[in-house]
Amino acid sequence: MSKLFSPLIIKDIKLRNRVVISPMCQYSAINGFATDWHLVHYGSRAVGGASLIIQEATAVSAEGRISPEDLGLYQDEQIEKLQRITSFIHQQGAVAGIQLAHAGRKASCASAWNGGKQISTLEGGWATVAPSELAFNPDDEAPQALDMAGIQKVINDFKLAAQRALQAGYKVIEIHAAHGYLVHQFLSPLSNLRTDSYGGRFENRIRLLLDIVKSIKTVWPQNLPLFVRISATDWAEGGWNLTEAIQLSALLKAEGVDLIDCSSGGLVNYAKIPLAPGYQVGFAERIKKETGLLTGAVGLITDAPQAENILLNEQADLIIIGRASLRDPYFSLHTAQTTGDNVEWPLPYLRAK
Repeated sequence: MSKLFSPLIIKDIKLRNRVVISPMCQYSAINGFATDWHLVHYGSRAVGGASLIIQEATAVSAEGRISPEDLGLYQDEQIEKLQRITSFIHQQGAVAGIQLAHAGRKASCASAWNGGKQISTLEGGWATVAPSELAFNPDDEAPQALDMAGIQKVINDFKLAAQRALQAGYKVIEIHAAHGYLVHQFLSPLSNLRTDSYGGRFENRIRLLLDIVKSIKTVWPQNLPLFVRISATDWAEGGWNLTEAIQLSALLKAEGVDLIDCSSGGLVNYAKIPLAPGYQVGFAERIKKETGLLTGAVGLITDAPQAENILLNEQADLIIIGRASLRDPYFSLHTAQTTGDNVEWPLPYLRAK
């Protein structure tokens, strides 16, 4: 058996292989509620043999949505439609996970295929919040700097969303602390100019994330995994960097986080990112080796030999597939055929195996 199709146990959850579907926004929700698109999209990838399906960035508050079409988990009424999705995923032998997120200053934007630009309050958008009054783009409306009450609301919103995620049937939570969204905005000195206990030195800039982790763990069962996605670097001078990412990961491990999903960038629009196959794998490797934490590798990983080498070289523990899974929902089943692994196929599809 290849390493790619070997199981991995994290707490009480057994993943049938190392292929994970990355959280990717679908911009297909209605007022935060899931639609049939989400059921078919996530269900197809569970049928397609992935071990863990991490649902796209799901907002913990209405103002935390990237776009008006983002999924949300800020109302109890949103649980029911998500239960249908998690139930189907689990029926297929996969595990349902969810990424909880707050977009911060990158909220109130048009969907990707509508340009992705900020929708101003005059155009029907909503006021955004951030650690400091710094806009992401020069022509964006500046966000409101969160006061202490606002910070406590964010922390509580993550906690309440985690409670709802449990009710909805998810078995893994991932906190989104990457790609320039709110938690990442607090981590980076390029976006966090605060002078209080949530800004300035490293210990203060990471405080919001640690507070969110601690709050979620009061309601999330100890036997279920908790992941954090981070940007390991801003790819910008004076910004968040790998050294700080490693320090943060060690502290997250002490707080009971089980895996770091290692991405990068997204904080500033002028970053120069050296895109190439597996360009972020080194971040997962360094964090894994220097902290002992499980890591997930992501970023232009597109075929079985590449994924297998990452695992055999102990650079990461999970392969988190994004665009490759959009191109092929059955990536895992097809990949197993190339590696020679005899994996289970859905019974209605056996005639095609």
